[in-house]
Amino acid sequence: MRKPLTFKELLRQDVKTVFLNPAEFGEEHTVNGKTMLIIIDDNELTEREKRMKSNMDGIYKKQTLVYVSALDFGPLPGVGKPVKIDGATFIVTDSLNEGGVYSLHLEANKS
Repeated sequence: MRKPLTFKELLRQDVKTVFLNPAEFGEEHTVNGKTMLIIIDDNELTEREKRMKSNMDGIYKKQTLVYVSALDFGPLPGVGKPVKIDGATFIVTDSLNEGGVYSLHLEANKS
């Protein structure tokens, strides 16, 4: 008889089958040179803070919030670490492990 899955095991399973499922929320992107399913959530970030902060004339910071599987991504990146998404380089301003899904606040200078 097979032992029932624990709640944590079910959550890990749901990361890909529910949360990052391409039929639901997940989209395929190239992250740090590796193709993986992620969610880019500019709406949630807008609720948390303004998307663009003025720095100086003609320069602003583009901010985005990304969710990615911890298993796909690797070690949780610290603040200040670069993350490349589809060729664009962002800097991590905050990162959390939310039950096997990383929540990454990213920022890039744009003109």
